[in-house]
Amino acid sequence: MNRYIVLDTNCLLQSLSRRSNYYKVWEDFVLGKYTLCISNAIIEEYEEIIASHMSPLAAQIAVEAILRANNVIRVDAHFQFDLIKTDPDDNKFVDCAIVANADYIVTEDKHFNVLKNSPFPQVKIKRLHEFYEELCNFN
Repeated sequence: MNRYIVLDTNCLLQSLSRRSNYYKVWEDFVLGKYTLCISNAIIEEYEEIIASHMSPLAAQIAVEAILRANNVIRVDAHFQFDLIKTDPDDNKFVDCAIVANADYIVTEDKHFNVLKNSPFPQVKIKRLHEFYEELCNFN
């Protein structure tokens, strides 16, 4: 079962360190066990946030690994659905999920909770621990 997911930046950041409880999320991505859906705006945010929390070198390595992976779908969302009003910057993840027809967005951000009440377009969310458990149970 190949899942198509959009990974919120903070969830990616939590999964990059080998010492993290969520390292399996990154490891399974590298092993091709799920497909990551991205856009240019998402990649730019990944690089900026990883560089500020870890290092510019860590950001470069992670972004290059993502861009070179075969289990990545790059989309260009020409239409903005504007479903998240409280933090409009989060809409890049929603728009990517819709255009890529992703199974869900993995996020810890409470701003995404508004998606639970949006009948159309429907975008599912999972918390990082739920996605982690799914990966553990699937292997």
